[in-house]
Amino acid sequence: MRQTRLIALVAACMTIAVAMSISRHIVHGQTVYNPYPTGILPSNIDPEIARVLREVNSIEAEAIRQWHALPPPVVTGNPPTLQNTGVASIEILGKLMNFDRTISPNENEACSSCHMPYAGYSGPIPSVNLTMIAYPGSVHFRAGKRTAQRYTYSAYFPPLQYDAVQGLFFGGNFWDSRATGYLLRSPDAEQSQGPPVDPNEMGNPDTACVTYKLSLAPYRPLFELVWGAGSFDITWPANIAQICATPNGASVFNGNPTPVALSSADRTRSNNDYDHWAQSLNAFEHSESVSPFTSKFDAYLKGTYKLTAKEAAGYALFRGKGNCNSCHLDGRSTAPAPTNTGAEDTGVAANVTPVFTCFGSANEGLPKNPRDSFYYETTPDSFGFTPNPGGFTYTDFGLGTFLRSGFGSAPNPNSSWRQFASTVDGQMQVMTARNVGLTPPSCPTTEAPGPYFQKEFFHNGYIKSLKQLVHFYNTRDLYRNAVSSGNCPAGTTEKVNCWPEPEVPQNIDMTTGNLGLTGAEEDQIVAFLQTLSDGFTTPYPDVNTYTGACMTGGTAATQGNSTIIPADLLRQFQQMQR
Repeated sequence: MRQTRLIALVAACMTIAVAMSISRHIVHGQTVYNPYPTGILPSNIDPEIARVLREVNSIEAEAIRQWHALPPPVVTGNPPTLQNTGVASIEILGKLMNFDRTISPNENEACSSCHMPYAGYSGPIPSVNLTMIAYPGSVHFRAGKRTAQRYTYSAYFPPLQYDAVQGLFFGGNFWDSRATGYLLRSPDAEQSQGPPVDPNEMGNPDTACVTYKLSLAPYRPLFELVWGAGSFDITWPANIAQICATPNGASVFNGNPTPVALSSADRTRSNNDYDHWAQSLNAFEHSESVSPFTSKFDAYLKGTYKLTAKEAAGYALFRGKGNCNSCHLDGRSTAPAPTNTGAEDTGVAANVTPVFTCFGSANEGLPKNPRDSFYYETTPDSFGFTPNPGGFTYTDFGLGTFLRSGFGSAPNPNSSWRQFASTVDGQMQVMTARNVGLTPPSCPTTEAPGPYFQKEFFHNGYIKSLKQLVHFYNTRDLYRNAVSSGNCPAGTTEKVNCWPEPEVPQNIDMTTGNLGLTGAEEDQIVAFLQTLSDGFTTPYPDVNTYTGACMTGGTAATQGNSTIIPADLLRQFQQMQR
């Protein structure tokens, strides 16, 4: 059966190679970039993007109503303070920005297009989570290289720093920690400055374009209330609208990162506004609307909720045999072995608002995921931009790439960090475990047979369920095979008793990989992870806005396996394209 599948896939690749190098057609007034083999783009991509935009528009309208209902603050004190409603003002301003689709060049993508509340502010399209991994940008269908990272509790990450005693990096934002917080002292704020000008995401050609669009936004008065009258006293060039409607990466810009011609004083004012954009979004992401500590676990810490027997067993494993708590800190202690007396560890929570991360980075040894759309963006689009000239040769070294100021990351602002690049190759940020299982109420789980909401886990979306996630930590080294994804030996099942080789074999975290958990114990840890979803003590804001369909059928152990594509065949496709 496997041989038949391979033959069919080879034939499909050959057919595609002959018929298509770049497919272009007009959708919603723009030329579509489609260098992908069949099956990478989901068949429902257009209606799903339209569905998300409708949801985005509804939440933006809600935010406008919240703004208009807000009593004006009293400006008083020295330094001046927006008394009474200052906190609400900046948080609502951040919400208005987050759900504003007009910020993008084609006015078809908001920050929230890739981060919706019902998915824990991660990817809102189940079919994208299942197939192309990275989300399509304002230019359809350019896409990045990683999953849409949750930004619940991201505001709690400190600025990136190197701990010389531990020999480890802590803090920063993005999967590769490239939003260091070096300037604004908030990695979360600096993170929000990347996607608006990333050519594979919103794709503005200049940060000044964001400032310009904010000056036209209906919520401009709120921005000026928070950040000062005269914030937008900038003399814009006559061609500003034309420049800002042209996506980043277009050959017409010749690589110029500041094509908007401004005086030095106006550029400084625009840069300050862009910093205020970031600080406003940070305020929203830190707010109770996004990061509220309202889960079952929080109620358990308060003493108002008793964990079920399965959840309690999972928590004990999380803190003990599963060794999860060594990175996803719960504010108590890790007890992988009994105490000397044999007594149960009864330590109480030293932190009643634990963020369930150590703020560090780790290489967990994930296989390369050949479904990632980034590997196929090897040819120029209609603007002359090629997202990934290296194709399948691209290796995601994560933090190591950033420290080298490498391709696909960002400039490293601290030269002393570069010497450590080889020691952190493959490392990705240890995300908070909070809201890892948050889904729309209509699709109450991430797990097959459901009804479930298909999410994707880790930086490359290789894992498709919490069951698989825990099983990977448990058995990675027990079932490791020297094969690429899609080529597990006959008689084995990928993600069950076969894990393909790691994309980056250096610096792998060896504290997991052969934990000796039973299948039932894995399920118990999954049950505990589900207690970390916000919305138990009070409803999670905007969680009910999902209007899409749930998935059903199958098992959590093999969820998504029907879409696995052998990496060697996709290499062949890429070679034939050339």
